[in-house]
Amino acid sequence: MEINIGKRITYLRTSKGFTVNYLANKSGISQSYLREIEMGRYSNPSVDVLDVLCNTLGISLKEFFDIDTEIHDMDDSLLKEIAQLTPEQRDLLRLFLKSIHK
Repeated sequence: MEINIGKRITYLRTSKGFTVNYLANKSGISQSYLREIEMGRYSNPSVDVLDVLCNTLGISLKEFFDIDTEIHDMDDSLLKEIAQLTPEQRDLLRLFLKSIHK
């Protein structure tokens, strides 16, 4: 599966609540260069640039490219939330999921 580096950076940045300006400033790269990467104009930034961005985002390069880890983490947190629901709330959740799945 091919990864879109710009979209991945945008996703990770926004999930942390970082603005482009904040991430660029903390990473020591120009805001315009980061915007260009996120928009796909520079689709292959250097490993050094990615490493700096990943460090600022608090992840490793491996995690950057490992989309499956993110899905498992999301599944774990979702399961924890569901486990805290009452039986009645779980029934309502099941009904809701059935209604949107159709």
